[in-house]
Amino acid sequence: MKARTSGTAWRHANIGRLLNNAVRRFEGRVLELMSERGHDETRIAHVGLTRNLDVEGTRLTELARRASMSKQAMGELVDQCAELGLVDRIADPTDRRARIVMFTPAGRKWLDAFRDAVDIAEQEMRAELGKTAMDAILKGLAVYGAEFDTLDDPD
Repeated sequence: MKARTSGTAWRHANIGRLLNNAVRRFEGRVLELMSERGHDETRIAHVGLTRNLDVEGTRLTELARRASMSKQAMGELVDQCAELGLVDRIADPTDRRARIVMFTPAGRKWLDAFRDAVDIAEQEMRAELGKTAMDAILKGLAVYGAEFDTLDDPD
């Protein structure tokens, strides 16, 4: 068992902080790449929505659950993305009282650009960390977080 770090050094060296710092750097780079490609409207909150939105559409309540947000907060985020033309709300064919959030055609193009930005940022990270470290990080994080991956992906 690891010995306890004295003082406040543990606040900088704990895994949660290190992961958070890495995510902030990675997402910052993705946003930078999106902006360079003409998507300067993209904000980190939009990434949170798209991370949880199935390509075939998802109910607002499910989006909120996946993102660990209130339904109201997710509704505001969906409204922002709708104003940008990225998503639309349509009637759920299985329950006309419910609405499904779906990518618009422009939102699908945005999603393609987002995928490209993520690919570039990941390639840059791989170049900096090396293949062995990157492969270990990806494998370890996939195993550790598997039960929390709620996104449906038919591919």
